[in-house]
Amino acid sequence: QVQLVESGGGLVQAGGSLRLSCAASERTFRSYAAAWFRQAPGKERELVARIDWSGSITSYADSVKGRFTISRDNAKNTMYLQMNSLKPDDTAVYYCAARVRGYEADYWGQGTQVTVSS
Repeated sequence: QVQLVESGGGLVQAGGSLRLSCAASERTFRSYAAAWFRQAPGKERELVARIDWSGSITSYADSVKGRFTISRDNAKNTMYLQMNSLKPDDTAVYYCAARVRGYEADYWGQGTQVTVSS
């Protein structure tokens, strides 16, 4: 069982940046594809960015391409989401997930709130 803990959320003005971290409790995290999802009030959960086990293959939702960067440090069992040029529409609870298959995952974090003010 892998436990995931997100950190780094908060309140930021439009145009600002935040870096989210996701720390995994087990080394098996290194062998899993992982991803960041987000869910805003009244909206469906959205797959924001995905990364393969090695960190060499990444993909992004069109809404964040060119602004967000997903990465991982397997030596630290940690995944990151660098978010730049933030917009009010990016406001949501952000979740990290591991052992991702499509839009599903076996392991989820508790979520961290990101609020972007205009």
